Amino acid sequence: MRVTPLKLAVFISGGGTTLRNLIAKIDAGALPAQISVVVSSNPAAKGNEIAANAGIRHVVVERRAFDSVERFSQSVFAPCFEQQVDLIIMAGFLKLVRIPPEFAGRVMNIHPSLIPAYCGAGFYGLNVHAAVLEAGDKISGCTVHFVDDQYDNGPIILQREVPVLTGDTPETLAMRVFEAECEAYPEAIRLFAEGRLQIDGERVVIT
Repeated sequence: MRVTPLKLAVFISGGGTTLRNLIAKIDAGALPAQISVVVSSNPAAKGNEIAANAGIRHVVVERRAFDSVERFSQSVFAPCFEQQVDLIIMAGFLKLVRIPPEFAGRVMNIHPSLIPAYCGAGFYGLNVHAAVLEAGDKISGCTVHFVDDQYDNGPIILQREVPVLTGDTPETLAMRVFEAECEAYPEAIRLFAEGRLQIDGERVVIT
């Protein structure tokens, strides 16, 4: 069992709502972790301000400054090596990266659908929930998974279902899915901290 808090890096591109939730869970003693660095792909992201207000080091790495995914990825992961983080948390990070071998099985993402439905390039934010409603689905939800070199891909850690209600809009569905995310993501991180997640091929076994 881990004694010291898990050292996290959090990757963001936008509003930082997931980052804010993780900070709150940590401050409440509900998550055995500390956020060592926040890496943002967007200098205008509101999440940068959240990190600054919490006294967390944050670094901006813009995709357009690099001529390849590989060079961008090297710069994005550099602060993670510097801080010797245990786990990288993607929290609304919208850029494709290549995972360094040293961080294989140590990068998580959360997606606002039940993967493999409504995932991949272009499926983010309200786009996901609009697609769910257009299809007439009765159930949506969120998925926490380990990250590989493709969008919204990699072994699934856990999923939480959320009902689609009559009269839902993309905004109202998004709010309920995010409520599920706020519990599912910390749970997955706790399982990792406890050493209870084992990757077996394309599956994650929870011991």
